[in-house]
Amino acid sequence: MYSTFEQKYERIQKELMGGAIALCGVLILGTLWYRLIEGWSWEDAAYMTVITLATVGYGETHPLGSRGRLFTIALILLGVVNISYIVNRFTEAVIQGYFQQGIRLRQQRRLMASLSEHYIICGFSRTGRQIAKEFRAEGVPFVVIDSETDSVERAQNEGYVVFQGDATLDDTLLKVGIERAICLVAALPSDAENLYTVLSAKTLNPKIRAIARASTEEALQKLQRGGADAVISPYITGGKRMAAAALRPQVLDFVDGILTGADRQLYMEEFLLDPAFCPFVGQTLQRASLRSQTGALVLAIRRLDGTLIGGPTGDTVLMPGDTLICMGTAEQLQNLNQLLGPIGSQQLRKPKNS
Repeated sequence: MYSTFEQKYERIQKELMGGAIALCGVLILGTLWYRLIEGWSWEDAAYMTVITLATVGYGETHPLGSRGRLFTIALILLGVVNISYIVNRFTEAVIQGYFQQGIRLRQQRRLMASLSEHYIICGFSRTGRQIAKEFRAEGVPFVVIDSETDSVERAQNEGYVVFQGDATLDDTLLKVGIERAICLVAALPSDAENLYTVLSAKTLNPKIRAIARASTEEALQKLQRGGADAVISPYITGGKRMAAAALRPQVLDFVDGILTGADRQLYMEEFLLDPAFCPFVGQTLQRASLRSQTGALVLAIRRLDGTLIGGPTGDTVLMPGDTLICMGTAEQLQNLNQLLGPIGSQQLRKPKNS
């Protein structure tokens, strides 16, 4: 499925191409008539056809009989109709700005083709818009998919890379580089659409992390069974946050302040320990001295088997595949990233300066 503009752009291209082919056909027809029927030379036949179609009024190259003049009249009419059609299509394209938008469209397609290790947001409703805002604040590359023209235009006006299409279709996901993406967020209004999107994404790229929105607890369970790595219910999450705001307001404000927003002083980030890059695998936290070297605080460690160690002590051993959940300033987390792996490592996502 293409956007409305893409459909119009491709239509105007086909119409202009069709008009040009038809004009060439009329030119060839006239040349063949004067050469084969009237017996003129190829040069004279082509010259007569061109001045006839151009309606410059030079007169006949050689005297014509009644049959030849009738054909010339028909040739003039064909030429006028064809040229008028081409001029009309070209004028419409200029007035509507198809050529300028076409350049922008080709640039966007090249950008999508060059995307790698990016995020995909399916759906640009209120949830999708908030996700896009957070992604922009984090400085991560992402592309938006939506089937509604109004949503696509809104995303374009806000400067996002957007593709209009049905996110449940494999073809749409392939066009936004699903095989090169690292995460997909299914924020479509329908639970069924989110389920189809997750299934398609996991089929095309089994390694991708899929996060889905669910409206009901039943949908939440089905999405988890469908392969979603994380399922978020706005109603359940919203209820929990409202309760936390009532019971522990300062804690909630602190957590919000380090998780979202572009004006943060403290950040939380996660780091995956790859033994091929991290020199501290097999060492204890005390021996690694991550806090003293960077200033960043290790809040928790997620083992490869899913076990979560909250508030690890100095005796906690760093194991291959561990995910460190750390807190600190942007500079501290960047220093920690450099310490855990070389600059060229693609295993560690660097925290962004906002």
